Amino acid sequence: MKITYLLIAGLILSGCSKEKTNGPWNLKDGQEVEVLVSHRYAATDDVVTLLPQKKTDVGGVYYFTDREPGYNYRVKARMVAPDVPPQDGPSYWLELVKVLSKEKYAGNDSFVIELIYRGWGSPGIMLKKENGLYDFQGKVKLTPATPAIADKLAEVWDYYEDYLEEVKAYRPGNPMPVLKWKSIKGRVTHDPANFGKSYLVSNLEFME
Repeated sequence: MKITYLLIAGLILSGCSKEKTNGPWNLKDGQEVEVLVSHRYAATDDVVTLLPQKKTDVGGVYYFTDREPGYNYRVKARMVAPDVPPQDGPSYWLELVKVLSKEKYAGNDSFVIELIYRGWGSPGIMLKKENGLYDFQGKVKLTPATPAIADKLAEVWDYYEDYLEEVKAYRPGNPMPVLKWKSIKGRVTHDPANFGKSYLVSNLEFME
């Protein structure tokens, strides 16, 4: 009888140990955790930090639409790992549950943003010009720190307008238009004149 109980206990423990976990933090579907979201919105090092372990992971928190650049957040998030992931989408992600705190970043350290998108779908330059202002990722403006940077941003935008026209004119059987740059990285800080709404661009680095 004792052997039977041990076998049953062993099977239960075996089943529990095989429960699927996701990501570098080994979270189960539906599991809720607290994370820190940094002030560096859309930066190359825009990571989330698991608390209290202080482990970092790339990516963000889905449905965090009220997030403002320039602010550090402590939020509660839920792991979502559907049995059938969306087509051309991630197999798991963190989803916002609740904002626990929000704190304005008081420093002036610079960080890097990447202007070329090469994720799911076609590559593109994450830049749009409206009313003389450059919009990045639909959330923050890019303000040139010098006339030289203003000229470089204008160069990128003029080229991208032509590229988009080539994409529109594309027909099957013809060569597909290809971006001439593999990467465009900008060194930025939060713009004190328009904090939370604009990045001040001090340098642009192109890689063909």
